[in-house]
This record gives sequence, C-alpha cells and structure tokens, in this order.
Amino acid sequence: MEIGAATAEAFRLLASGDAGLWFIVWTSLMVAGLGLALATAPAIGAAYLIATHDFPGRRALVVAAQAFLSFPTVLVGLILYLLLTRQGPLGSLSLLFTPAGMVMGQAVIGFPVVLAFSLATLQSADTRLRETALVLGAGRWRIFITVLREMRFGLMAAVVAGFGRVIAEVGSALMIGGNIEGSTRTITTAIALETSKGEFAQGIALGIVLVALALLVNVMLAWLQGAGGFRR
Repeated sequence: MEIGAATAEAFRLLASGDAGLWFIVWTSLMVAGLGLALATAPAIGAAYLIATHDFPGRRALVVAAQAFLSFPTVLVGLILYLLLTRQGPLGSLSLLFTPAGMVMGQAVIGFPVVLAFSLATLQSADTRLRETALVLGAGRWRIFITVLREMRFGLMAAVVAGFGRVIAEVGSALMIGGNIEGSTRTITTAIALETSKGEFAQGIALGIVLVALALLVNVMLAWLQGAGGFRR
C-alpha cells in the first residue's frame, strides 16, 4: 500500500471508530495508568525521604535514581520475563503474557522517572517550609503533607513525565505482554507488528494517536512547570 493511501486509510480507521484500533489504545492507557499509579506513591515517598534526610550513601542513591532514567526498557522486560516465566521465582503468579504482568513492568519503568523528577522538585523546596511547620508544632506526617501540597505542581509534573515514559515504551510491553491480539497488544507493540507486516494503515493511525498523547503530555508538563512558578 502506498504511503498516501495508507495515511488516508489511517484517518478513516480513526474516524470510523475501529473497535480493534481503539481497544489497543484503551489497553495502552489502562496498562500505563495502572502501572504509574502503583509507582507514584512509593516514588514520591522515597524522594521525600532522600531529599529531607542525610545518610551515608545518599549521594550515590541520587545518582542511581538519575541513572535509571535512561535504563533500557527492553532490559527491564528481560529481567521481569526471567522472574515471571514458569521456571522463575515468580512463575507461580502466572503473570507472564497478561495485562497484570505488563502493569508490573510499567510500574518498574515509571518508578525511577517519578522518583528522579520528584527528588529534583523536593530538593528545590525552601527549607524554611519544614522549619516553619516544625516551629508551629506540626508532626512528621503533617509536615510531609504540607511539603507535598506546596510542591504539588512540580510533583504532578513528575507524574506526567512518568506517564510519557511508560506510554511510549515498547521493550517491556513486548517481552512481558507478548503482543497478544485482544489482550496485551499496545500502541507501540502494534505499530512494530503492523510495520513489520507491511500493513501501514493501522500503524500510522496508532502513530497519530501516540503523537497526540505525547503532545498532550508535553503541554501538561509545560503548564504544570509554569503553574509551579518556573516561568521565565
């Protein structure tokens, strides 16, 4: 199929509400959303502890968190595949080639992104914020909530950045999910499959959706950074 005809067919698929195409989009959003939801609270909690406590190895931990931002997702997929395969230590959970297993993979991928961005946000917080709360007699939990509320825009930007990372990754989703039609096929794995088959229409349609999601994520990220007081 010629590129022009394939592009026209892609827009027709989008406009017609093709069930198979939109199920793939829904699967991607569901897996990415749930995975990020699992990763967000632990990541922000860990970032707060690192940012507000001084302990041996703290600097190394910060560097490691930043390094994991560029950790290959296919390697994450390989490690989880070995853990979830029937011969692996978590094989009894039967999570391999299931949406639940993919959610686990997305959580692992999203965690370091939310952690690193949240850490940068919390480290930039005015130290007088915690000091004032302490003087006013606030407990640890109250101080924690106060800091998060004051830095909420930066923390929301961290979550948005994490979503952008997990929705666009292909390695982990392919290895753990297996790209099963009607079950674990996501936008990125479907694009790879359709392109390899020479069927460009659905790949282009899904690519348009992915670009739209990427633009939406970046617009939200820019707005949150501006709302958080980072406008120049």
